[in-house]
Amino acid sequence: MNADPAAPAPRVRDPSSARILVVDDQEDNVLLLAELLRMHGYTVETVLSGQAALDSVERAPPDLMLLDVVMPVMSGLQVLRRLREDPRHAMLPIVLVTALDPDVERVHGLESGADEFVSKPINGPELLARVRSLVRVKHLFDRVEAQAAELKALNSELEARVAAKVAEVERLSGLKRFLAPQVAARVADDDVDSLLASHRADIAVVFFDLRGFTAFSERSEPEDVMRVLREFHEGVGSQSQRFGGTIERFVGDGAMVFFNDPEPIAEPCVEAARFALAVFAACEAALARWQRDGFGLHIGSGIAYGYATLGAIGFTDRYDYGVVGTVANLASRLCAEAHGGDIIVSARVASALNETFRKEPLGPLILKGFRDPVEAYRLLQR
Repeated sequence: MNADPAAPAPRVRDPSSARILVVDDQEDNVLLLAELLRMHGYTVETVLSGQAALDSVERAPPDLMLLDVVMPVMSGLQVLRRLREDPRHAMLPIVLVTALDPDVERVHGLESGADEFVSKPINGPELLARVRSLVRVKHLFDRVEAQAAELKALNSELEARVAAKVAEVERLSGLKRFLAPQVAARVADDDVDSLLASHRADIAVVFFDLRGFTAFSERSEPEDVMRVLREFHEGVGSQSQRFGGTIERFVGDGAMVFFNDPEPIAEPCVEAARFALAVFAACEAALARWQRDGFGLHIGSGIAYGYATLGAIGFTDRYDYGVVGTVANLASRLCAEAHGGDIIVSARVASALNETFRKEPLGPLILKGFRDPVEAYRLLQR
């Protein structure tokens, strides 16, 4: 009979300090067995009836039971059968002690679930040898059960951690559809308070704009307008994820992406420039198709670098993670100066780009909202 899998793992004891329950209705026999076992280091409890034995096992299961067969009211075989009916005690070693015909009692005992037999009068060395053997087996079984319980607990913990991680990934995947991946990751990590708090950061801002979109949308079917926007947004969005940019917003025919917040980037201007060039490459097929369809659309871009204030913009029920500052305005104005296919960058951006980037000066530009002329450069396709 197997042990109940739902039962708690047994407490593993040292075999040399095993607890043995002696059951016999004759006090002299009980005292003899108890003294013999105690002399060899075992802890012994004694009872004088079958019912007392069942009650003792229920209170604290022993490591082994020496059980007299012939007892009034409830015999040893009846006690044995009752214990074996309970899955909790299926592996309790039980040694039957009998003065009757050992062959007859052995058959009945085996049928009832006995593990060993000793005959009266007791042979001390034989009894001790059987006790040591059964206690050792019980000790090994308890150790295996304890290890199985520990493994089950570890598996449950692992399953819970995997389930939590899967739920986090699913939640993060859902958030990424509405938030920039970096922002979504912070929200998924319950880092909302620090994310929403206003803070200053040096960022590179990239603006994109579809040139000719207003005229195109006035003369085109809504389905064509929505298709163009999807293709444009796909080009910007896919490349922003590739280069680690944070999408601030899509505004119809425009888009704004910034670098170096909320996650820091070693060379934000370099990544912003690589990103802008990659967007033009990603949209190349769409641009050619738009030209074939007579849409008259082109893409322009502007990049600026500087300090901005970032954090939550909105109201209690709806927040966006946004940018406030001159750097965003400058990127927008540079974008407005760009012709189709142009990427115009500020002087700070140009100075941060290494020799692998080709750029040409445009001279000072007069930009709306800026008192002084602004030095600007055109970033050339590599």
